[in-house]
Amino acid sequence: MSSQSSGMAGSQHTSSALARNHEIELTARFSEQMAQLCMSADYSDVTFIVEGQRIPAHRVILAARSEYFRALLYGGLQETKQHEITLNIPLMAFRCLLKYIYSGSMSLMQMKEEHLLDTLGLANQYGFADLEMAISDYLRQVLSLGNVCAILDAARLFALDGLTAVCHSFMDRNAADILQHESFRHLSLDSLCSLLLRDSFFAREVEIFQAVFDWCRCNGDTVPNVDVVVGKVRFELMSLEELLTVVRPSGILDPDRLLDAIGEKISSKQLPYRGALGPEENVATPKFNSRTIHGELRSALLDGDTVSYDMEKGYTRHSISETGDSSGIIVELGKLFIINHIKVLLWDRDTRSYSYYVEVSVNQRNWERIVDHTKYYCRSWQYLYFPAQAVRYIRLVGTHNTVNKVFHVVALEAMFTESTTPVVDGILQPAYNVATVERSANVMEGVSRTRNVLLNGDVKNYDWDSGYTCHQIGTGVILIQLGQPYWIDSLRLLLWDCDNRSYSFYIEVSANMTDWEVVVDKQSDHLKSWQHFAFQPKVVVYIRIVGTHNTANEMFHCVHFECPSQEPEFLRRERAIPIEASGEESAEESVVDEAPLRQESVTD
Repeated sequence: MSSQSSGMAGSQHTSSALARNHEIELTARFSEQMAQLCMSADYSDVTFIVEGQRIPAHRVILAARSEYFRALLYGGLQETKQHEITLNIPLMAFRCLLKYIYSGSMSLMQMKEEHLLDTLGLANQYGFADLEMAISDYLRQVLSLGNVCAILDAARLFALDGLTAVCHSFMDRNAADILQHESFRHLSLDSLCSLLLRDSFFAREVEIFQAVFDWCRCNGDTVPNVDVVVGKVRFELMSLEELLTVVRPSGILDPDRLLDAIGEKISSKQLPYRGALGPEENVATPKFNSRTIHGELRSALLDGDTVSYDMEKGYTRHSISETGDSSGIIVELGKLFIINHIKVLLWDRDTRSYSYYVEVSVNQRNWERIVDHTKYYCRSWQYLYFPAQAVRYIRLVGTHNTVNKVFHVVALEAMFTESTTPVVDGILQPAYNVATVERSANVMEGVSRTRNVLLNGDVKNYDWDSGYTCHQIGTGVILIQLGQPYWIDSLRLLLWDCDNRSYSFYIEVSANMTDWEVVVDKQSDHLKSWQHFAFQPKVVVYIRIVGTHNTANEMFHCVHFECPSQEPEFLRRERAIPIEASGEESAEESVVDEAPLRQESVTD
């Protein structure tokens, strides 16, 4: 068979396949044919002059692909009537952009970094958002000591916040090496200042100063006022010897400013420390050279074992002092780390609770108390959040144990996390349900076939015999202890509803098991199934649910409890719609109607 016949047969075969699929897909061929027109004089109706070179193009293609070129070539500007247009842009980048415009593709791996950054600039200038994002994503993957400074400059120039953040994170992790690299001297003023302002750009301050001093010598002609940069160096973090033998001889710092730095170093208890940042990673581990330096049975605290512990082993402890002057348990991190979250597992093989406080320090001389739970009973896992700060030492001091005079801690974790919970007056204010076993909540009183079934989240699998917690009306209660104190402003419960019975009850809350406050009073009502209640925010550790009536028998049955309420959004909206009041309204009901909807902007 001749080649012509073969070609016809192949064409017929392809056509038949297309017909059978009822689709025609020739995108690749179309792109290839369009690409042949790129920088071709065939049918060209405009010529761009870039760096002295003439580049033919086609108005309609450029206008179809870019709003910028549409306005330039058809928008009534003077270029609309010109056949030759001069552009003051990089030649290689413009060639790459034209190939992308005509073909829809670009091989980033084949491009030199300087051409890639120039192309990124043109994509930003001419509004090619998809190309800009694609180049930005590629640059994130190829960051190195040699290119990160140039990429940071480009990212800040083109307002690419995501790429800027990735560059900053890379430079944070490699601060000491970045300071020594030749490219550091070529950072823009804006990029350098943004870097020096970061607490997480962690290196010895004298090394930062020396790099900044070199930068000033290289850029003094273009930056007449180097004080803008020098002022970002934290001289008070340097030793007196470094200030006198390194900074002073340089002559770059005004003598008065040098004296101020010395004075600040001597007198201030809160210096602007830098620290290493490792997001979402526990830094209180041997991997980061962290260790327990004070307390009994120290090896257990940071070994990562949160399962194999009992009365005899698996915890670190200290004796609780009557005078409150105990040194407690102290963990030394491998270096200064920026953290905002600590998790602590208190010994929980029985129902005991503890009171405690947590302090942090950079030098063991000045301690800052970041958590104070000395007035509250806490149990099991503790989830602690505080403003991000540089920390080297963590001290836990137990002040009370409901069983004996010893404070037992099974595990401690420390990290920086983006998933935080708001803190108000030292107490967490969660939007998520904290009445769960995972959050260390516990049913202290109440009868059920399965322990803590009230808090397991199962609202479907219950019947006459199981799936609920109950108490005898007139003699018992259902008592819930949260893992730690929280600001609570709502709660929700599911009353047993497998028949037509209804219940009356009231709910009290307390922070200390001594002072109780009624937040729900439904003793005069007959309620069924799901119930939602809102009230003014209160610090809560204990919740007591007291049934007062059941239309069927003398038992009060509750299937599920949660706080704060996780009521579905559509029900909240329905409840928020004003309804004309008919008759008198109880005080508690009024609070429910007027309570603002929760702002669930924080997740954990």
